[in-house]
Amino acid sequence: MDLFESLKAKITSHDFKIVFPEGTEPRIIGAAARLNADRILKPILIGDAADIQSIASAKGFNLTGITIIDPQAYPQADFDTMVAAFVERRKGKATAEQAQTILQDPNYFGTMMVYLDLADGMVSGAVHSTGDTVRPALQIIKTKPGIQRTSGAFIMQRGRDNERYLFSDCAININPNAQELAEIAVASARTAELFDIDPKVALLSFSTMGSARGEEVTKVQEATKIAQELAPDLDIDGELQFDAAYVPVVANQKAPDSKVAGQANVFVFPELQSGNIGYKIAQRFGNFEAIGPILQGLNKPISDLSRGSNEEDVYKLAIITAAQALQN
Repeated sequence: MDLFESLKAKITSHDFKIVFPEGTEPRIIGAAARLNADRILKPILIGDAADIQSIASAKGFNLTGITIIDPQAYPQADFDTMVAAFVERRKGKATAEQAQTILQDPNYFGTMMVYLDLADGMVSGAVHSTGDTVRPALQIIKTKPGIQRTSGAFIMQRGRDNERYLFSDCAININPNAQELAEIAVASARTAELFDIDPKVALLSFSTMGSARGEEVTKVQEATKIAQELAPDLDIDGELQFDAAYVPVVANQKAPDSKVAGQANVFVFPELQSGNIGYKIAQRFGNFEAIGPILQGLNKPISDLSRGSNEEDVYKLAIITAAQALQN
């Protein structure tokens, strides 16, 4: 089954609510109208209601049945509850007076809606930077137990035969240490399962099973051991060069005893530079569709759009965000 048809089938009956802080952005409004019309999930748009309706009318979007919330006009009692919850969550790092100002920011407001279970997930980033989207999530939603950092994965998909892989971390962590890399590997495997990938996780390097030496190699070796201890139920191996991870003939030569080599479908890069370069090479040279970044490791799903995204990207990432809610 097509990836998104499979995800739709998983989430449609759950009536998930996804909040969009950038409610006056036409790409967001168009995607929300489609999601609502297709009855996939329930969008919540944040922003001035008159402005949103005006833009929707000009573009021909039907917003009937879609919830629109303006933080400036939010019921005072409900806003006070949100402020108190924010102050408690920040544990002395913000006063009630500061929180009232902070929560006028649509990303903070939307993130608090997710935290308070008023929404099941959030999609932002069409006009905001990654930092503007991720910072509230790290302060409020925070990472799952046992995970120090969130990370960013891409689903790489090509062709009609549903050739599908997961690349990570390609978006967030510049140079994770061995513990962090191990956690990224495990989180990536769990993400892969959500997208109907039976994960075989390769921790990538320029070395295969000790063929080269160096601090970079040692880090991946240590990360592999930690990941295997964290998730003994998963097939995780490394360190592996990409050809050894992907090509069976090369795997037989370089890592004949590995359960992952030659059949990996989840590729964990040792640092952000190689991950970002790698997914873009696959996208441009290999004609893969790169879907993401999908933020991993948070207690509840928050998704970051590219500012160059189009309406279709918003539509798809909202579906992915709702699907991630299934794992909470």
